[in-house]
Amino acid sequence: VVRDPRFESLCGNLDVEGFRKRYNFLFENNLPAEREEVQKQLKKARDPKVVCELKNHISWIDKQLKFESAKNTDAVILSAHKKKEKEAAKHGKRPYYLKKYNFFAAEIRKQRLIEKYKKLKASGKLESFIEKRRRKNAAKDHRFMPYRRPNNNGEQQS
Repeated sequence: VVRDPRFESLCGNLDVEGFRKRYNFLFENNLPAEREEVQKQLKKARDPKVVCELKNHISWIDKQLKFESAKNTDAVILSAHKKKEKEAAKHGKRPYYLKKYNFFAAEIRKQRLIEKYKKLKASGKLESFIEKRRRKNAAKDHRFMPYRRPNNNGEQQS
């Protein structure tokens, strides 16, 4: 019987942070370089099947990079929360242990939004982003407004 060490408890538990540190070079260097290479191949390609395959590969790379950056921000937020709780415990406060679903659902979303707005403010695009958001919400609200019913009595409204 062959055992797969990935699924055996005898081989130890997965250290997610260690894994991220060890294989960070893939997401920092290799995947962006591979994306550039595939982009060059896409410009040269003429066969529709090859073009479709290359586009799929580029979208896969983009998805991997986006997912990894999201996981990194989640890990940073979680570690900051843990550090803050340790400091509070040192000063005599009782630690607040968030439930996994509770924390990941609400707190991380809030922290991501804070980071997003800070980046937009630093780049000077915050006002335009908020204006776009307002227009989008106004259009959405307008969609649900009831229509005025036509008056079929033959009388004119004044």
